[in-house]
Amino acid sequence: MLSFPEGFLWGAATAAHQVEGNNTTSNWWAMEHAPGSPMVEPSGDAADHFHRYPEDMRLLADAGLNSYRFSVEWARIEPERGFVSRAMLDHYRRMIDTARENGLDPTVTLMHFTVPQWFQKDGFWRADDAVDLFARYVETVLPILDGVRYVCTINEPNIAAMLAGGEDAANLVAFGLPNPDLAVADTLLDAHHRASEIVHSVSGAQAGWTIATQAFHSTGEPGADEMLAEYGDPRDHWYLEQSAGDDFVGVQAYTRTFIGPEGPRPVSPDVETTLTGWEFYPEALELGVRSAWERSGGVPILVTENGIATADDTRRIAYTQGALEGLHRAISDGIEVRAYQHWSALDNYEWASGFAPTFGLIGFDHETFARAPKPSLAWLGEVARRNAL
Repeated sequence: MLSFPEGFLWGAATAAHQVEGNNTTSNWWAMEHAPGSPMVEPSGDAADHFHRYPEDMRLLADAGLNSYRFSVEWARIEPERGFVSRAMLDHYRRMIDTARENGLDPTVTLMHFTVPQWFQKDGFWRADDAVDLFARYVETVLPILDGVRYVCTINEPNIAAMLAGGEDAANLVAFGLPNPDLAVADTLLDAHHRASEIVHSVSGAQAGWTIATQAFHSTGEPGADEMLAEYGDPRDHWYLEQSAGDDFVGVQAYTRTFIGPEGPRPVSPDVETTLTGWEFYPEALELGVRSAWERSGGVPILVTENGIATADDTRRIAYTQGALEGLHRAISDGIEVRAYQHWSALDNYEWASGFAPTFGLIGFDHETFARAPKPSLAWLGEVARRNAL
């Protein structure tokens, strides 16, 4: 029996645009419907979580989980520059209250990739007033965060900076990531700091951002170690280092990438891969947690995402078992980890890849939206009830 710390949070995660549906004022909706869009399909109704969140939260809680990470949608709250939707603020406050009523500790993300269309049109993260606009949005959301313990300011700023630097939205955590826009990275760091200051004005609220850790591996060839630093620092390591002094850092881990002297290598044809084409590599979580702890100088960690896209739920369970065994090793070595939130609560809209990569503990019918909890949900719920593997 591998026991986890007392008070450990066990949960699952979603992102608004990927599950809510009809997020029509967001920049991603516009990209999905643009002529020649690289997206496989539009998000449409997604999983209709916007209306069905009470049922989804109940399923998580009934299984045995005690936390739920979800995002509030800037594009819904401020659909036009300067106009705030009180109805949408009320909607997200009801989500926070519903999580609590179900015994789920709400972890709230303020920005999970999507921004309002007007923000993108007015210069995106390159605009002179971008940080001020984000800070104004955070201040707008602040009243509904009363009593929320963990607030994630920005989801995966390292991926956001890469998306800003390249056009390949289809390749978010894989071989051959785009070159990041370093000016956007600096702006996102400023936005994170401003948002954290605002969040701290709420009693008991803690702020951090979440980083997509890559588990870069050197091939050991001459020059590979140097290339790993050159390639990995602006895509992963720098963000973990900038987390120093934060209340927590969110670790998001899925797979690994080998780096040779020439750069990242494609996934070897002889390894098991997932529906996203990533190597099945549960140890990525332990490596991501250790890297975050070391590079941040010992900032407490929440695992805010970890999972795999697969149609075979037995492989999801096997992957999660392996990931949690590695997480337990890290904790046993004195690393402070407070939560494990599986990606994802629901099968969802996986950005440019559409609905084909199924990450969810819960499936759903795309016609009726009827929920279909998978064995992996019951399995993870049992781990949570025992607080042990």
